[in-house]
Amino acid sequence: MNWTLSNRITVFRIILVPIFVAAFFLEQPYSYYATAILFAIAGWSDWFDGYLARTRGEETAFGRFLDPVADKLLVTVALIMLVDLGTASAVLVSIIICREIIISALREWLAERNVVVHVSQMGKWKTVIQMCAIEGLLIHETIYGFPFHDAGTVLLWIATLLSLWSAYEYLKGALPEFKK
Repeated sequence: MNWTLSNRITVFRIILVPIFVAAFFLEQPYSYYATAILFAIAGWSDWFDGYLARTRGEETAFGRFLDPVADKLLVTVALIMLVDLGTASAVLVSIIICREIIISALREWLAERNVVVHVSQMGKWKTVIQMCAIEGLLIHETIYGFPFHDAGTVLLWIATLLSLWSAYEYLKGALPEFKK
């Protein structure tokens, strides 16, 4: 295993998950700000480790495996904690998490068949909007007249619809493999 800088940043993102959970139990509104800051750091580290891997030629099999695991851990834990706090819809969160599990399994199955599945543009938009939704729901307050919770809720609905749409695209692209 090659411990490149980008892989270390990915591991750092995984280490942030229990710290993120612990921050939920701080006194409010400190918990809102602490979790939002930690989530933002993790989100930016996701972009940054990918950037480093591509620009420095540090792309590794370990990184390709670990990066989506780190992303899904962080997003899933954040969404579950938001449902527990009553700030996110359990139905929307369930749809998003089920989609992630199904598509991860599909990608793994296709990889075993030596079929490369690239992340679609829709999948990338889904991720960005989902991250913004989670940030808004984590902040949960109105600051300088901006209702972060309401914006986060609207974005979570949009992220859920994009999750379903991108899942459809993945399944449609994999359809030929199902017929073999």
